[in-house]
Amino acid sequence: MAIGPVQLLVLGFEHPDFHGEIIEELEKLRESDTVRLIDSLAVYKDTEGELEVMHLSNLTNEEAIELGSKVAALIGLGIEGEEGMAAGAEIGADAAADGIDIFSGEEWDVLEEIPNDSAAALLLIEHHWAVPLRDAVARAGGFRLADGIVSPLDLVAIGLLDAEEAKQLHAMDEKGAEVSAK
Repeated sequence: MAIGPVQLLVLGFEHPDFHGEIIEELEKLRESDTVRLIDSLAVYKDTEGELEVMHLSNLTNEEAIELGSKVAALIGLGIEGEEGMAAGAEIGADAAADGIDIFSGEEWDVLEEIPNDSAAALLLIEHHWAVPLRDAVARAGGFRLADGIVSPLDLVAIGLLDAEEAKQLHAMDEKGAEVSAK
């Protein structure tokens, strides 16, 4: 299976109030073939920092079997028990034997970023829309140098947002930073 660019999104919730809207939006994106939710976890961290994890997915049964629990493997969370950790280690060893430098020194320690007494949704998303673009870039000899999310405040400077919109969006980002600092 060819897979598009993949991104791990970690979304924090200080006092979650879910009504199914997030899942609905992910379903719309899947139906339009824009993104595919490869895997997702809901993580609750209690006041002492103990984790409770629930696996979520909108994959078909065949896709779930093929892909397995990828978020847990990526962040080093052994929710599949010893068997899951052993399987992940075997895949990593096989890749290393083939000369692939997996994880290239980058750590995915996102669990530490989740504040106590809050919840997070960890979404591993395939940007299916980007597959043709990625392939065209590769055919032209191009490669990824960097990526990032641009701050709403920076978008004001170039005229894509007005100051009020940017303030509201920036406040949402700052709320996440404040909760993480607690």
